[in-house]
Amino acid sequence: MQKYLDKALLIIMAKWHGFGRCKTRLSRDIGKINSAKIQSVMTNHTISVAKSLQKINLIDISIAISGLGKKNCRRWSKELGIKKFNLQGEGCLGEKMKRQIIINKKYCAQNKIKNIIFIGTDLPDLCHLDLINTIKELKQNDLILGPSNDGGYWLIGLSAKIISNYLNLPFINIRWSKENVLQKTIDNFSSVKLKYKYLDKKIDIDKIVDIENRK
Repeated sequence: MQKYLDKALLIIMAKWHGFGRCKTRLSRDIGKINSAKIQSVMTNHTISVAKSLQKINLIDISIAISGLGKKNCRRWSKELGIKKFNLQGEGCLGEKMKRQIIINKKYCAQNKIKNIIFIGTDLPDLCHLDLINTIKELKQNDLILGPSNDGGYWLIGLSAKIISNYLNLPFINIRWSKENVLQKTIDNFSSVKLKYKYLDKKIDIDKIVDIENRK
């Protein structure tokens, strides 16, 4: 199957699961130790799913890390078994994602990778089919979005057309903590003729109610 699909770069936006340094909303409900453990488990699950597709050469993986300095990022990336890593850097989520695209442009060109997919590490039910479907849909669409329960998205897939010609559009004029992130992202493309597709909705784990809603 993979010979008919275009290889993508999967960028995993990950935060170090240090005590009191991740999942601040969840930690208010279940404590800092437990929230850090949950973050660690979800990150490892995300990496495991991604590696299953890397093994069959459908994706390359780059992990974009916040909460650590470069030396410790290198150590953590090595522990996770990921060769390619970058620091997320400063700014809002949109600025961080755009930065990762710019950083990885040369790598993508050298390795003939056209499409870029972003995911976070808050999805305990992420599976390899989610990523395979994204790669498949990027053959027919320019933008792939996985809606989340909070009005944002758990995945965004960008075609070479967007990366080359409309790099700002997925990330501008968006207040990332609000409930209209998904809609604002689509609105940004209203003046451009692009094809987009939604994946299934998923629940991002940010608060205790998100865990309860999965039961």
